[in-house]
Amino acid sequence: MADTTAAFQGWLAEEWARQLTHVMESMTGEAPYVNFAPHELSEAEIDVGTHEYLWWEQPYSAGPGAILFVGAATKSWEEIGKRVLNAAGVEDAEPADIRSTYIEIIRQALGGVAATLTGRAHKEITCVDGREAPPPSVKDVACHSFEVNIGDLAFPVMTACSQQLAELSTAAEVAPEETEQTKLPALPVAVAESQKQNPIDLLLDVELPVSVSFGRAQLPLKDVIKLTTGSIVELNRAVSEPVEVIVNNCVIARGEVVVVEGNFGVRIKQVMSRQERLRRLH
Repeated sequence: MADTTAAFQGWLAEEWARQLTHVMESMTGEAPYVNFAPHELSEAEIDVGTHEYLWWEQPYSAGPGAILFVGAATKSWEEIGKRVLNAAGVEDAEPADIRSTYIEIIRQALGGVAATLTGRAHKEITCVDGREAPPPSVKDVACHSFEVNIGDLAFPVMTACSQQLAELSTAAEVAPEETEQTKLPALPVAVAESQKQNPIDLLLDVELPVSVSFGRAQLPLKDVIKLTTGSIVELNRAVSEPVEVIVNNCVIARGEVVVVEGNFGVRIKQVMSRQERLRRLH
């Protein structure tokens, strides 16, 4: 457990604080100040029977048991969820909406942590099958208490790291050395010259506009005029549906929205064939 605590006290705790700050700033327009310290997790804090804490269990694809847990008392997750909804113009939100908004904040921040883990492990690591659940035992995790400060208010949030996830921090951050087996053979001069003369190569450096469509909506002019800061426009796409990746006004792929180091991105889930993409881009 000492190794887990040391790793979590280092880069992983700092990365979680950074990702949470980025996500909340992007959703509220106000950057919170987040500080943290080691915390000795108690059995009462993971007892679901008390209904005092809302825990989110986020496994990562790094391997079995690579899990990060995020817990917050009712007052904390309610206030955080309300602030995000208020920033979006929703003043009287239902408790279920506040809860789901808070969980979405946590999931996006955890997605940002996955991107950092990918860079450290030199392989793709993603969030998988998250759910509401506390750590199974206080003995198997290292815990930190994070204080999210917004204005004059502070909201405590706890994060517990499994031993398996913390071990990633000891992985080498230098890319593996190239071996004789991994080196690609040099192309013969004649082949290389023929490739340079391929007509399609002349187009590969052409820049094309890329956009992502979350959905569309049609509004009467009278409703458009009424739009103000905080107004919400309902789109024709459900939250669970993939977004469209559009290149040169043509849909070439579909995917899901992710957060990478505080920026939105799209993880491609479905792409058209190479021939179809080239045909559409003409």
